[in-house]
Amino acid sequence: MKPDLDSSESVCFRQLLIALIALFLSLESWAQIMYQIPTNQRVNVGSYGRVGVDWNFENGGSVGRRLNLKNMGSIGGRLEEQDYLEVVPNLNWIPKEGDSTRIYAQLRFAMYSTSQATFGNSTSNSLGGLEFAMPEMYVEARNIKNSGVSLWVGARLYRGEDVHIADHFYFNDHSGQGFGVEFKRTRLALLYIATTDTTATVPPYFYLNIKTGTRSTALRQRAVLTAEQDFEVDENNDITLLGEFHRMADADGEIENDSIKEEFNFPSDYGAVLGVRYRHRFKKKLPGSFNHFSLRYGAGIANGGDGGLSRTWLTFGAPDSLKQNFQGAYSVALVNHLLLNFSKKYTLNGYVIFTNSKGAADTNGLAKTFFGREVYNRKYDFTVGIRNEHYLSDYFHLLTEVHYSQRKDGVNPWASMLKFSVAPVYVPTGKRDTWARPHLRFVISAARYNDYAQETLYSPYLELTGAKEWGTYFGVKAEWWIWD
Repeated sequence: MKPDLDSSESVCFRQLLIALIALFLSLESWAQIMYQIPTNQRVNVGSYGRVGVDWNFENGGSVGRRLNLKNMGSIGGRLEEQDYLEVVPNLNWIPKEGDSTRIYAQLRFAMYSTSQATFGNSTSNSLGGLEFAMPEMYVEARNIKNSGVSLWVGARLYRGEDVHIADHFYFNDHSGQGFGVEFKRTRLALLYIATTDTTATVPPYFYLNIKTGTRSTALRQRAVLTAEQDFEVDENNDITLLGEFHRMADADGEIENDSIKEEFNFPSDYGAVLGVRYRHRFKKKLPGSFNHFSLRYGAGIANGGDGGLSRTWLTFGAPDSLKQNFQGAYSVALVNHLLLNFSKKYTLNGYVIFTNSKGAADTNGLAKTFFGREVYNRKYDFTVGIRNEHYLSDYFHLLTEVHYSQRKDGVNPWASMLKFSVAPVYVPTGKRDTWARPHLRFVISAARYNDYAQETLYSPYLELTGAKEWGTYFGVKAEWWIWD
């Protein structure tokens, strides 16, 4: 039946429709004025995240704790990592016609809990609640006018490959704030590191400036010059050479620190790094199979790399108490990372990580930092791990892992852990690929500790439960990543 257009209901409907159209047009105009998005700009968003629930069945069913050894981070297996989120907007500009330059600004927002609480039960106001960070905010122009030259400025997670199953970015993690230039296979960067973290054991990054007669806090900056050069041997082999130079200027004045009631004049200090990385791609295996080997030596204030991180500016150990510097300190870091795609049914991923670090103090045991804290002046750590990924079907994979870690702090005995993990995985994308995400996992892990690790509670799990030979972990976890 045809509606009566002259009815009061139809009139009201037409008036409402006209009002909505007018409102939509006004909102569109307002939005364009507010945001002014040009036609040559695009926005892409990437993300990495993990979230889930876990438990140890201890103390009445406690929240799950990592089984790895302390001071090792995720080296020893990452299946027990806590909730974490990254959102990465990437703003792209299209240059004028005929120009091949890729222009973009990248931001990275990170969020994590400072306690064991899950995301869904934490806020920024909770005790040990959510922490926010912004590790990236930089602008880059890549391949400027097809010259092979790239320029970037800002704060950047400037790093290469990682051992994913140990969440360890090794060899060239130059993350920090600064600027850099790249030309084909050559990369140069200058980073500036400054902080007011009083818990750090590195040479102090701040001081109390009294030269003017007025006491005021001043930041003391470390400059880090990095250089990398790639050499292609052939289509399946390449080598990267690494060099770094670090310098911290003299604090230039008397310094007071109320926590230790002493005065210091921190002298200038420096350090250097040399490294080599060899990458091999296996021709006779399925695509994606490789072996990467790296060896790096850092000296002076550039001997950093501990707690699961490899950044050389995270100076390890204590200074020479007489010379008041880190000359004589060193670190040797070796990493081998292997991935073999044997078939569409099976992938093997393995790694070895070894680090030997020493500060500048005249002892291997405990020594005092510039702030009077006692730290170990030497450490060894060694870890080997293997992940087997069985593709039971397109959608169901089975992860099995074995990791062995041992660590020696100062003159203490070795602490060690042997861990086994099993994780059935549902992969909703249906890809038989070890890098396919998202993952929905059920994780079961068990670890055995040696006597010294038990006695010293040398694991987050043992700190919860007390001395035990065996530790257990259960979790239902999700992990994803998506990049443009």
